[in-house]
Amino acid sequence: MALQCGIVGLPNVGKSTLFNCLSNAKAQAANFPFCTIEPNVGVITVPDERLNKLAEIVKPQRIVPTTVEIVDIAGLVKGASKGEGLGNKFLANIRETDAILHVLRCFDDDNITHVDGTIDPVRDKEIIDYELQIRDLETVETRLSKVQKQAQTGGDKNAKLACDVLLAYKAALEQGKPARSVEFETKDEQKVARELFLLTSKPVLYVCNVDEASAANGNKYVEAVREAIKEENAELLIVSAKIESEIAEFETYEERQMFLEEIGLKESGMARLIQSAYRLLNLETYITAGEPEVRAWTYRKGSKAPQCAGVIHTDFEKGFIRAEVIKYEDYIKYGSEAACREAGKISIEGKEYIVQDGDIMHFRFNV
Repeated sequence: MALQCGIVGLPNVGKSTLFNCLSNAKAQAANFPFCTIEPNVGVITVPDERLNKLAEIVKPQRIVPTTVEIVDIAGLVKGASKGEGLGNKFLANIRETDAILHVLRCFDDDNITHVDGTIDPVRDKEIIDYELQIRDLETVETRLSKVQKQAQTGGDKNAKLACDVLLAYKAALEQGKPARSVEFETKDEQKVARELFLLTSKPVLYVCNVDEASAANGNKYVEAVREAIKEENAELLIVSAKIESEIAEFETYEERQMFLEEIGLKESGMARLIQSAYRLLNLETYITAGEPEVRAWTYRKGSKAPQCAGVIHTDFEKGFIRAEVIKYEDYIKYGSEAACREAGKISIEGKEYIVQDGDIMHFRFNV
Protein backbone atom coordinates (compact mmCIF):
# COMPACT_ATOMS: atom_id res chain seq x y z
CA MET A 1 0.00 0.00 0.00
CA ALA A 2 1.87 3.09 -1.25
CA LEU A 3 -0.12 5.68 0.71
CA GLN A 4 0.87 9.32 0.65
CA CYS A 5 0.39 12.27 2.96
CA GLY A 6 1.21 15.67 1.50
CA ILE A 7 2.69 18.38 3.77
CA VAL A 8 1.28 21.77 2.75
CA GLY A 9 1.49 25.29 4.10
CA LEU A 10 2.36 28.89 3.28
CA PRO A 11 6.06 29.84 2.98
CA ASN A 12 7.98 30.17 6.28
CA VAL A 13 5.53 28.29 8.49
CA GLY A 14 7.99 25.47 9.25
CA LYS A 15 6.72 23.00 6.66
CA SER A 16 10.10 22.04 5.21
CA THR A 17 11.69 22.04 8.67
CA LEU A 18 9.16 19.44 9.77
CA PHE A 19 9.80 17.42 6.64
CA ASN A 20 13.54 17.53 7.37
CA CYS A 21 12.85 16.42 10.96
CA LEU A 22 10.94 13.48 9.56
CA SER A 23 13.93 12.70 7.37
CA ASN A 24 16.05 12.50 10.53
CA ALA A 25 13.49 10.34 12.34
CA LYS A 26 15.81 7.35 12.09
CA ALA A 27 17.86 9.01 14.84
CA GLN A 28 14.90 9.20 17.22
CA ALA A 29 13.89 5.60 17.83
CA ALA A 30 14.74 2.03 16.90
CA ASN A 31 13.17 0.70 13.68
CA PHE A 32 12.30 4.19 12.52
CA PRO A 33 14.02 4.54 9.13
CA PHE A 34 13.49 7.07 6.38
CA CYS A 35 14.53 6.97 2.75
CA THR A 36 14.18 9.48 -0.07
CA ILE A 37 12.44 8.41 -3.28
CA GLU A 38 12.66 11.86 -4.87
CA PRO A 39 14.03 15.14 -3.44
CA ASN A 40 10.68 15.88 -1.79
CA VAL A 41 9.31 12.40 -1.09
CA GLY A 42 10.23 10.20 1.86
CA VAL A 43 9.14 6.77 3.07
CA ILE A 44 8.83 6.71 6.85
CA THR A 45 8.06 3.74 9.07
CA VAL A 46 5.15 3.93 11.47
CA PRO A 47 6.49 3.49 15.02
CA ASP A 48 4.88 0.47 16.68
CA GLU A 49 6.27 -0.76 19.99
CA ARG A 50 4.21 -3.97 19.63
CA LEU A 51 6.65 -5.22 17.00
CA ASN A 52 9.61 -4.83 19.35
CA LYS A 53 7.80 -6.61 22.21
CA LEU A 54 6.84 -9.52 19.93
CA ALA A 55 10.40 -9.70 18.63
CA GLU A 56 11.67 -10.17 22.19
CA ILE A 57 9.52 -13.32 22.39
CA VAL A 58 9.81 -14.69 18.84
CA LYS A 59 13.49 -13.78 18.20
CA PRO A 60 12.94 -13.26 14.45
CA GLN A 61 15.65 -12.71 11.86
CA ARG A 62 14.20 -9.28 11.08
CA ILE A 63 11.46 -6.81 12.00
CA VAL A 64 9.48 -5.21 9.15
CA PRO A 65 7.33 -2.22 10.19
CA THR A 66 4.70 -0.61 7.99
CA THR A 67 5.28 2.67 6.14
CA VAL A 68 3.70 5.90 4.91
CA GLU A 69 5.04 8.18 2.17
CA ILE A 70 5.40 11.86 3.10
CA VAL A 71 5.50 14.43 0.29
CA ASP A 72 6.86 17.95 0.85
CA ILE A 73 4.63 19.98 -1.48
CA ALA A 74 5.90 23.38 -2.69
CA GLY A 75 4.63 26.36 -0.67
CA LEU A 76 1.38 27.88 -1.87
CA VAL A 77 0.66 31.55 -2.52
CA LYS A 78 -2.57 33.47 -3.03
CA GLY A 79 -3.95 32.88 -6.51
CA ALA A 80 -2.72 29.27 -6.77
CA SER A 81 -6.13 28.23 -8.09
CA LYS A 82 -5.50 30.62 -11.00
CA GLY A 83 -1.99 29.31 -11.56
CA GLU A 84 -0.09 31.93 -9.52
CA GLY A 85 3.38 30.90 -8.32
CA LEU A 86 3.65 27.12 -8.47
CA GLY A 87 -0.14 26.92 -8.16
CA ASN A 88 -0.92 24.36 -10.83
CA LYS A 89 1.91 22.06 -9.73
CA PHE A 90 0.88 22.52 -6.08
CA LEU A 91 -2.72 21.57 -6.78
CA ALA A 92 -1.72 18.62 -8.96
CA ASN A 93 0.58 17.30 -6.22
CA ILE A 94 -2.19 17.54 -3.61
CA ARG A 95 -4.59 15.66 -5.89
CA GLU A 96 -2.16 12.72 -5.98
CA THR A 97 -2.00 12.37 -2.17
CA ASP A 98 -4.37 10.41 0.08
CA ALA A 99 -4.38 12.90 2.96
CA ILE A 100 -3.10 16.37 3.81
CA LEU A 101 -0.85 17.52 6.67
CA HIS A 102 -1.52 21.26 6.82
CA VAL A 103 1.26 23.06 8.73
CA LEU A 104 0.28 26.33 10.42
CA ARG A 105 2.65 28.80 12.03
CA CYS A 106 1.61 29.24 15.66
CA PHE A 107 4.68 31.00 17.05
CA ASP A 108 6.13 34.51 17.17
CA ASP A 109 9.68 35.09 15.91
CA ASP A 110 10.88 38.45 14.57
CA ASN A 111 13.77 36.70 12.82
CA ILE A 112 11.45 34.66 10.56
CA THR A 113 9.37 36.88 8.31
CA HIS A 114 5.81 35.83 7.62
CA VAL A 115 4.74 36.10 4.00
CA ASP A 116 1.76 38.27 5.07
CA GLY A 117 3.60 40.27 7.71
CA THR A 118 1.67 39.10 10.81
CA ILE A 119 1.06 35.82 12.65
CA ASP A 120 -2.48 34.57 12.10
CA PRO A 121 -2.75 30.80 11.57
CA VAL A 122 -6.52 30.95 10.97
CA ARG A 123 -5.99 33.44 8.13
CA ASP A 124 -3.20 31.25 6.73
CA LYS A 125 -5.48 28.22 6.87
CA GLU A 126 -8.23 30.15 5.08
CA ILE A 127 -5.87 31.19 2.27
CA ILE A 128 -5.08 27.59 1.39
CA ASP A 129 -8.69 26.51 2.04
CA TYR A 130 -9.91 29.20 -0.37
CA GLU A 131 -7.56 28.15 -3.16
CA LEU A 132 -8.51 24.49 -2.82
CA GLN A 133 -12.22 25.28 -2.56
CA ILE A 134 -12.14 27.49 -5.67
CA ARG A 135 -10.51 24.71 -7.67
CA ASP A 136 -13.05 22.17 -6.33
CA LEU A 137 -15.93 24.50 -7.16
CA GLU A 138 -14.66 24.74 -10.73
CA THR A 139 -14.52 20.94 -10.91
CA VAL A 140 -18.04 20.58 -9.51
CA GLU A 141 -19.58 23.21 -11.80
CA THR A 142 -17.94 21.73 -14.89
CA ARG A 143 -19.23 18.28 -14.03
CA LEU A 144 -22.65 19.63 -13.07
CA SER A 145 -23.11 21.31 -16.44
CA LYS A 146 -22.69 17.90 -18.08
CA VAL A 147 -25.05 15.86 -15.92
CA GLN A 148 -27.75 18.36 -14.97
CA LYS A 149 -29.56 18.21 -18.33
CA GLN A 150 -29.36 14.41 -18.39
CA ALA A 151 -30.86 14.29 -14.92
CA GLN A 152 -33.71 16.63 -15.82
CA THR A 153 -34.71 15.32 -19.26
CA GLY A 154 -33.27 11.88 -19.84
CA GLY A 155 -34.58 10.03 -16.83
CA ASP A 156 -31.04 8.79 -16.20
CA LYS A 157 -30.90 7.52 -12.57
CA ASN A 158 -27.10 7.69 -12.44
CA ALA A 159 -27.15 11.26 -13.73
CA LYS A 160 -29.76 12.19 -11.11
CA LEU A 161 -27.61 10.64 -8.36
CA ALA A 162 -24.47 12.44 -9.58
CA CYS A 163 -26.43 15.68 -9.83
CA ASP A 164 -27.62 15.41 -6.22
CA VAL A 165 -24.08 14.77 -4.98
CA LEU A 166 -22.66 17.66 -7.03
CA LEU A 167 -25.34 20.08 -5.84
CA ALA A 168 -24.63 19.14 -2.21
CA TYR A 169 -20.92 19.82 -2.76
CA LYS A 170 -21.64 23.06 -4.62
CA ALA A 171 -23.75 24.37 -1.73
CA ALA A 172 -21.02 23.60 0.81
CA LEU A 173 -18.18 25.04 -1.27
CA GLU A 174 -20.10 28.25 -1.96
CA GLN A 175 -20.47 28.65 1.81
CA GLY A 176 -16.71 28.34 2.22
CA LYS A 177 -16.90 24.81 3.62
CA PRO A 178 -14.66 21.91 2.49
CA ALA A 179 -16.12 18.97 0.60
CA ARG A 180 -15.31 16.67 3.55
CA SER A 181 -17.92 18.54 5.62
CA VAL A 182 -20.63 16.97 3.42
CA GLU A 183 -21.71 13.49 4.50
CA PHE A 184 -23.62 11.08 2.24
CA GLU A 185 -25.77 8.30 3.64
CA THR A 186 -25.97 5.75 0.81
CA LYS A 187 -23.10 3.71 -0.65
CA ASP A 188 -24.05 4.84 -4.16
CA GLU A 189 -23.72 8.49 -3.17
CA GLN A 190 -20.41 7.81 -1.42
CA LYS A 191 -19.09 6.05 -4.54
CA VAL A 192 -19.98 9.03 -6.77
CA ALA A 193 -18.40 11.39 -4.23
CA ARG A 194 -15.12 9.41 -4.12
CA GLU A 195 -14.84 9.35 -7.91
CA LEU A 196 -14.81 13.16 -8.05
CA PHE A 197 -11.39 13.26 -6.31
CA LEU A 198 -12.07 16.69 -4.84
CA LEU A 199 -9.11 18.34 -3.13
CA THR A 200 -11.07 19.39 -0.03
CA SER A 201 -12.61 15.94 0.40
CA LYS A 202 -9.25 14.57 1.57
CA PRO A 203 -8.77 14.01 5.31
CA VAL A 204 -6.71 16.77 6.94
CA LEU A 205 -4.46 16.92 9.98
CA TYR A 206 -3.70 20.48 11.03
CA VAL A 207 -0.15 20.59 12.41
CA CYS A 208 0.32 23.60 14.68
CA ASN A 209 4.02 24.49 14.69
CA VAL A 210 4.62 26.18 18.07
CA ASP A 211 7.53 27.58 20.11
CA GLU A 212 9.29 25.47 22.75
CA ALA A 213 7.23 26.84 25.66
CA SER A 214 3.98 25.83 23.95
CA ALA A 215 4.99 22.30 22.90
CA ALA A 216 3.10 20.53 25.68
CA ASN A 217 -0.10 22.56 26.00
CA GLY A 218 -0.31 24.85 22.98
CA ASN A 219 -1.04 28.60 23.01
CA LYS A 220 -3.58 31.21 21.89
CA TYR A 221 -2.83 30.54 18.23
CA VAL A 222 -3.51 26.81 18.65
CA GLU A 223 -6.79 27.53 20.43
CA ALA A 224 -7.84 29.82 17.58
CA VAL A 225 -7.16 27.04 15.07
CA ARG A 226 -9.00 24.51 17.23
CA GLU A 227 -12.05 26.76 17.28
CA ALA A 228 -11.85 27.37 13.52
CA ILE A 229 -11.85 23.66 12.62
CA LYS A 230 -14.37 22.37 15.17
CA GLU A 231 -17.00 21.62 12.49
CA GLU A 232 -14.56 20.42 9.86
CA ASN A 233 -14.14 16.74 10.65
CA ALA A 234 -10.37 17.25 10.87
CA GLU A 235 -7.68 16.55 13.48
CA LEU A 236 -5.16 18.83 15.17
CA LEU A 237 -1.63 18.10 16.40
CA ILE A 238 0.77 20.36 18.30
CA VAL A 239 4.44 20.11 17.31
CA SER A 240 7.50 22.30 17.83
CA ALA A 241 9.79 22.02 14.83
CA LYS A 242 12.56 23.67 16.85
CA ILE A 243 12.32 21.01 19.57
CA GLU A 244 12.22 18.24 16.98
CA SER A 245 15.44 19.61 15.46
CA GLU A 246 17.05 19.53 18.92
CA ILE A 247 15.85 15.98 19.59
CA ALA A 248 17.51 14.81 16.39
CA GLU A 249 20.87 15.99 17.75
CA PHE A 250 20.89 13.56 20.69
CA GLU A 251 22.91 10.40 20.17
CA THR A 252 20.97 7.93 22.31
CA TYR A 253 17.33 7.01 22.86
CA GLU A 254 17.77 7.53 26.62
CA GLU A 255 19.00 11.11 26.11
CA ARG A 256 16.07 11.89 23.88
CA GLN A 257 13.56 10.48 26.37
CA MET A 258 15.10 12.47 29.25
CA PHE A 259 14.83 15.63 27.16
CA LEU A 260 11.19 14.91 26.31
CA GLU A 261 10.31 14.25 29.95
CA GLU A 262 11.91 17.54 31.00
CA ILE A 263 9.58 19.48 28.69
CA GLY A 264 6.51 17.44 29.62
CA LEU A 265 6.22 15.19 26.55
CA LYS A 266 5.96 11.39 26.45
CA GLU A 267 7.10 10.98 22.84
CA SER A 268 8.49 13.12 20.05
CA GLY A 269 6.26 15.19 17.83
CA MET A 270 7.53 13.27 14.82
CA ALA A 271 6.37 9.96 16.28
CA ARG A 272 2.97 11.46 17.04
CA LEU A 273 2.81 13.04 13.58
CA ILE A 274 3.51 9.76 11.79
CA GLN A 275 1.03 7.85 13.96
CA SER A 276 -1.62 10.53 13.36
CA ALA A 277 -0.99 10.44 9.61
CA TYR A 278 -1.51 6.69 9.65
CA ARG A 279 -4.82 7.04 11.52
CA LEU A 280 -5.81 9.91 9.23
CA LEU A 281 -5.68 7.50 6.30
CA ASN A 282 -8.12 5.23 8.20
CA LEU A 283 -5.47 2.51 8.40
CA GLU A 284 -4.78 -0.18 10.94
CA THR A 285 -2.15 -2.87 11.34
CA TYR A 286 -2.26 -6.62 11.72
CA ILE A 287 0.88 -8.61 12.46
CA THR A 288 2.46 -11.86 11.33
CA ALA A 289 4.99 -13.34 13.76
CA GLY A 290 7.45 -16.14 13.09
CA GLU A 291 11.17 -16.89 13.12
CA PRO A 292 11.83 -15.38 9.67
CA GLU A 293 10.22 -12.07 10.59
CA VAL A 294 7.83 -10.12 12.75
CA ARG A 295 5.98 -7.93 10.30
CA ALA A 296 3.27 -5.27 10.30
CA TRP A 297 0.74 -5.25 7.46
CA THR A 298 -1.39 -2.24 6.57
CA TYR A 299 -5.10 -2.57 5.85
CA ARG A 300 -8.13 -0.30 5.66
CA LYS A 301 -10.04 -0.18 8.93
CA GLY A 302 -13.12 -2.38 8.73
CA SER A 303 -11.63 -4.86 6.23
CA LYS A 304 -12.54 -8.54 6.44
CA ALA A 305 -10.08 -11.41 6.77
CA PRO A 306 -9.87 -12.35 3.03
CA GLN A 307 -9.09 -8.74 2.01
CA CYS A 308 -6.40 -8.53 4.69
CA ALA A 309 -4.94 -11.82 3.48
CA GLY A 310 -4.78 -10.29 0.02
CA VAL A 311 -2.45 -7.59 1.34
CA ILE A 312 0.23 -10.28 1.62
CA HIS A 313 -0.56 -11.86 -1.77
CA THR A 314 -3.59 -11.92 -4.05
CA ASP A 315 -3.52 -15.74 -3.96
CA PHE A 316 -4.16 -15.60 -0.20
CA GLU A 317 -7.42 -13.77 -0.84
CA LYS A 318 -8.51 -15.90 -3.80
CA GLY A 319 -7.96 -19.19 -1.98
CA PHE A 320 -8.84 -18.02 1.54
CA ILE A 321 -10.06 -20.84 3.81
CA ARG A 322 -9.77 -19.42 7.31
CA ALA A 323 -7.67 -17.25 9.58
CA GLU A 324 -6.11 -18.21 12.89
CA VAL A 325 -6.13 -15.15 15.13
CA ILE A 326 -4.30 -14.41 18.38
CA LYS A 327 -4.94 -11.13 20.17
CA TYR A 328 -1.73 -9.18 20.79
CA GLU A 329 -2.40 -8.95 24.54
CA ASP A 330 -2.82 -12.74 24.75
CA TYR A 331 0.41 -13.39 22.84
CA ILE A 332 2.32 -11.14 25.26
CA LYS A 333 0.62 -12.67 28.29
CA TYR A 334 1.20 -16.33 27.37
CA GLY A 335 4.57 -15.83 25.71
CA SER A 336 4.27 -18.01 22.58
CA GLU A 337 1.90 -19.27 19.91
CA ALA A 338 2.02 -22.77 21.41
CA ALA A 339 1.06 -21.45 24.87
CA CYS A 340 -1.81 -19.45 23.35
CA ARG A 341 -3.04 -22.58 21.57
CA GLU A 342 -2.89 -24.58 24.79
CA ALA A 343 -4.82 -21.86 26.65
CA GLY A 344 -7.50 -21.76 23.94
CA LYS A 345 -6.56 -18.25 22.91
CA ILE A 346 -6.36 -18.90 19.16
CA SER A 347 -9.68 -18.26 17.40
CA ILE A 348 -10.57 -19.71 14.01
CA GLU A 349 -12.24 -17.05 11.87
CA GLY A 350 -13.98 -17.20 8.49
CA LYS A 351 -14.61 -14.84 5.58
CA GLU A 352 -16.83 -12.44 7.55
CA TYR A 353 -14.34 -11.75 10.34
CA ILE A 354 -13.48 -8.05 10.60
CA VAL A 355 -9.79 -7.80 11.39
CA GLN A 356 -8.87 -5.73 14.47
CA ASP A 357 -5.82 -3.54 14.95
CA GLY A 358 -2.98 -5.58 16.46
CA ASP A 359 -4.40 -9.00 15.55
CA ILE A 360 -1.68 -11.60 15.03
CA MET A 361 -2.82 -13.51 11.95
CA HIS A 362 -2.04 -16.81 10.27
CA PHE A 363 -3.94 -17.44 7.04
CA ARG A 364 -4.92 -20.83 5.65
CA PHE A 365 -5.55 -20.84 1.90
CA ASN A 366 -5.69 -23.14 -1.08
CA VAL A 367 -5.07 -22.11 -4.70
